[in-house]
Amino acid sequence: MTSTVAAPQLPAELSLDVAQATTDEASLRRFLRGLPGVDAVGLELRAATLATRSIKRASKVHAIDTAISMIDLTTLEGADTPGRVRALCAKARQPDRERPDTPQVAAVCVYPDLAAQAVQLLRGTGIHVAAVATAFPSGRSSREIKLADTELAVAAGASEVDMVIDRAAFLTGSYGRVFDEIVAVKAACGTGENRAHLKVILETGELGSYDDVRRASWLALLAGADMIKTSTGKISPAATLPVAHVMLQALRDWYRRTGEYRGVKAAGGIRTTKEAIRFLVAVHEVAGEQWLTPDLFRFGASSLLGDLLLQRRTQLEGHYASPDQIGDL
Repeated sequence: MTSTVAAPQLPAELSLDVAQATTDEASLRRFLRGLPGVDAVGLELRAATLATRSIKRASKVHAIDTAISMIDLTTLEGADTPGRVRALCAKARQPDRERPDTPQVAAVCVYPDLAAQAVQLLRGTGIHVAAVATAFPSGRSSREIKLADTELAVAAGASEVDMVIDRAAFLTGSYGRVFDEIVAVKAACGTGENRAHLKVILETGELGSYDDVRRASWLALLAGADMIKTSTGKISPAATLPVAHVMLQALRDWYRRTGEYRGVKAAGGIRTTKEAIRFLVAVHEVAGEQWLTPDLFRFGASSLLGDLLLQRRTQLEGHYASPDQIGDL
C-alpha cells in the first residue's frame, strides 16, 4: 500500500493555473483563493425565495418518488448490528410493504465492516452499497490508515465510498495535502467499470463560510470526486439550502467548463417531505434538470424516508396514513 499517487489529468478546458495546481501547492492556493467571493446576502435571499415555491398536486407524487429514489438509507452508529443492517436492507428493497409500486432507495450506507453483509443482501436489486471511510466522521488519522479503511470497504464489495476531508488541513490552507489525499483515496477505490464511486464529505458546518464551501467544492472536484457531500450528519449545521446552492453552482460551472457531470449529496438535518422538495427545486433551478437523478443527487437522511412514505400514502389514498402502516427501520 502506498500513499503516493499520480494526480489525475485535468480537462484541457480548465485554465493553465488549475492544471499546474495538481502538483503545485502555490498555484492550487492561488486558484482557490482567486475564485469569486460568495454574496452571502444574495445567496440566502435566493435560497429563501426558491424555498417558497410550491408544486402542483399532480406533480407531488412524482417529486416524492424522485426523492425516495435518491435516498442513501444510512446506519452509522457504534451499536450497529447485523440485524440492524438486515432490517435496513429490507427497507431499502421495499420501503412501503403495502405499496409495492414505491421506488427503491438509491443506496444503503454502512461502516466498512458491515458492507459485505449489505452487498450480499442487496445483490441483484440495483441498490448500491456505500461505505464510509477515511476515519469517518473526524478524518483524524494517518493517510495509511485512511487508505486501509477505503480498501477494506472496496474489498467488501462497496460500490460507493464516502470519505471525509481533513478539515484542519483545509482550514489552515494546506490545500495540496487535502487534494493529494482525495487523489489517493480515489485510487484506492479501484479502476475500470468496477471502481467504487467516491463521495467527498466537506463537513460544511465546520468550514465557517460560504467562500470556504466554494473552495472546498472546487478542490474536491479538481481531485476527482464523483460526488461532493455536505456533511457527515454528525454535527450541526449539516445540509442547508444556501450551502447546497453553493455546491450546486460549483457542479454547474464545472460542467460548463469540462463537459463532465459530477454530483451532490445533501446529508444531515433533512427530515420532512417539504424540506426535500425544497432541495429538489434548488437542484432544478441552480444546476439544472439533468441533475434530478440518483446518479447526480442524493439525500443522506434516513429519517426523511418515513415522512416521504406517509406523504405518498396521503397523496395516493386521500387521507393521512399512520406511521405504523409503513413500518420502522
